[in-house]
Amino acid sequence: MMTFNPHSETAPTPSLRVLSGPTVQDLLKGQEVQILQHVQAAYEHHQQHDSALPHSLFLRFPEQPRDRIIALPAFLGGGIQRAGIKWIASFPGNHQQGLDRASAVMVLNSPRTGLPEAFLEGSIISMKRTAASAALAAKHLQGHTPQGVALVGCGPINFETLRFLRTVFPDVQQALVYDTLPERAAGFKKQAEELHAGLHVQVAQDLAEVWQSDWVISFATTALDPHVSSLPADLQRATILNVSLRDFTPEVLEHSENIVDDLDHVLRANTSPHLLELKLGHRDFIRGTLAQVTLGEIPARAQENSVVMFSPFGLGILDLAVADLVLTRAETLNLGTLVPDFLPPSGLKG
Repeated sequence: MMTFNPHSETAPTPSLRVLSGPTVQDLLKGQEVQILQHVQAAYEHHQQHDSALPHSLFLRFPEQPRDRIIALPAFLGGGIQRAGIKWIASFPGNHQQGLDRASAVMVLNSPRTGLPEAFLEGSIISMKRTAASAALAAKHLQGHTPQGVALVGCGPINFETLRFLRTVFPDVQQALVYDTLPERAAGFKKQAEELHAGLHVQVAQDLAEVWQSDWVISFATTALDPHVSSLPADLQRATILNVSLRDFTPEVLEHSENIVDDLDHVLRANTSPHLLELKLGHRDFIRGTLAQVTLGEIPARAQENSVVMFSPFGLGILDLAVADLVLTRAETLNLGTLVPDFLPPSGLKG
């Protein structure tokens, strides 16, 4: 049955802007400071309840326990005013086929009309927002330039994390890297030293070498189950970025100061904080959120020489914040492909 809208002649159908991976990459090149600002703004708007953030939805496959696709819907207010969803896949076995582990797309919708405004390649946005979130936490939780940084897991996430750590700590000159595949760690070292002038990168022979007091230590692995059951007794004033969320046993978190991005989101899906909540029967071990620290509501550390663990679930509002930066720059520079007839004409639908 055909319907007729008498106002359709005065309501032209909006165009959809499509931004490919290379275009997104170009638009974010050299934008580390701006990305950090957008990520911090997103966290703070969320802390002040100017957002909508349903739980992520996990699509898993019965015969493929390591594979998943996640939907992250969100709305972010403030000066950003974006709604949308990220649809991101993680297939670790892709490496054996010469493919990237992660792939993603994003749809941005108008919060005023609900109409789709843009379709973006999302894995670059996802990687950069994850790295920026970790570096932002390191900046505020460490409180001063660390003596060095250590990175466990030598994949794209930690490579980007190093880029953003060097943005917030430009005077850092030492880095330790560790990976279960030594050749991957060696390649990481070579590329990192080529990118970061003045940075000396050392490959750790085992995990025990990465524990250094007054360092920032980032874990970004594909671990499904906890494999780190203790920290050195003499480890002091370290900031651990628990990006992959499943490397540490609950006991490690129990003896750390815990900062998260969002309590309700991080305490699910068998993350290390979730396992500790199940063990203790409460969530009192979490001292607060990163936004509470950046807003000055709580101190970065309750104890001067403690080990602080930042566990970010990865919130869809961060994807929106960085996608807003991408789309705003694309519109200013008139980049991407405009699809004028993606939506059907208003009022005439068969």
